[in-house]
Amino acid sequence: METIKCSQTLSISNHRVFSSDLNEHNTVFGGRTLMTIDDNSSIAASRVARIETVTASIDQVNFILPFGLQDSMCTESYVSGVGSRSIEVFTKIIGEHLKTGKRFLGLTCFSTFVVTDKSVVLPGIVPDNDEAEYVCSGYHERQAERLAKLMKQEKFNQNISLKFPWQD
Repeated sequence: METIKCSQTLSISNHRVFSSDLNEHNTVFGGRTLMTIDDNSSIAASRVARIETVTASIDQVNFILPFGLQDSMCTESYVSGVGSRSIEVFTKIIGEHLKTGKRFLGLTCFSTFVVTDKSVVLPGIVPDNDEAEYVCSGYHERQAERLAKLMKQEKFNQNISLKFPWQD
C-alpha cells in the first residue's frame, strides 16, 4: 500500500484578528473559527486524496483559550488517519499575542472528509514527528466512536419531522 507522511499533508494559514472578527465578548466569533478550520483542513484532506473530498463532520472542537484583538491565529492541519473512503484531519490553532510574542494553544479539532469516488484507494498515513505519532495513535478509537455516533444519528434523523411547523 502506498503511504504518505503527515507532514506532506500539512496546511498552514495565518490570520491577524481584526475587530470585524470579534463577537460581543471581544473574542473571535466561533463561526469564523469553524470556517477557518474547514478551509484549512480541506487542503490537508485534498493533499492525501488528490481528488474531490467533502466535509462529513467537524468533530470534537475544543475551544481552549480565546483569541482577541492584537492576536494572530496560526492554523495547522494535517491528516491523522485514513479509512477506506474517509480521511481524518487534525487541526490546531496557535494564538500569538502580537505585542508580547507569547504563544498559546487556542483550539484543537478533528474533522472527517470523505472521497466522492468509491473506486479510489487512499494511501496510508505515516506520522513523522512526536505530535503526529501521538495524535495518529488514537485514530482507530476515534473512528469507532464516530461510527457508533453515526448509527445513533441515523436513528435520530428518522424521528425528525420535515413538516412545516404550522401543519398538524
